[in-house]
Amino acid sequence: MSTDDSFAAAYREHYWAVSRFVARRLDAGEEHEVEEVVADVFSIAWRRRAELPEAPLPWLYAVARNCLANTVRGLGRRRRLLHRLSHHETVGGRQIMDSPDTERPGSWVHDALARLSPADQEALRLTTWEELGVDELAVALECSPGAAAMRLHRARRRLRAQIDRMQMNVRAGRAEQAAPTEQEALAEQAARAEQAGRAGRAGVDSRD
Repeated sequence: MSTDDSFAAAYREHYWAVSRFVARRLDAGEEHEVEEVVADVFSIAWRRRAELPEAPLPWLYAVARNCLANTVRGLGRRRRLLHRLSHHETVGGRQIMDSPDTERPGSWVHDALARLSPADQEALRLTTWEELGVDELAVALECSPGAAAMRLHRARRRLRAQIDRMQMNVRAGRAEQAAPTEQEALAEQAARAEQAGRAGRAGVDSRD
């Protein structure tokens, strides 16, 4: 198979997998960037089609990671510019509505994942979302299989530690809510004392 044929086959078979890979790593409100990033990925793949391996998908993921890094840096610069403009407009007596992607809701799993380093997050995403094995992970991360296995092991261990820490915080918060505060306890004691005093006075009055 010629290099042109290899590229055409990779494009047909993996276009949507690469699109999903990119879409999962962009924030809400940035979906319009997906097609542009994917186009960059396959443009680079075309120029480097002689390097396409027999199983090209992990290699395409590696290219996509680099393209995403460039896109995210550009989006970050744009957000900082919008923030400065928003601050300027607010100071001038006007207010700009926040972009809908300023906050992204997520479950506790996303919260735990977000507390990890970008390298740990990517190792976990590639093996969970893209279902890569260790050898494929090594290609996507551009490292040796041994290094990829170690990175994955450490990422999983750190994720578990974050989840355990978050669960402990949740349990501690529930315990604090259930336990009365010092002021509540003092108020309850005072109420009981007053009630006992009233009962005592009522007993004396009834004997008189």
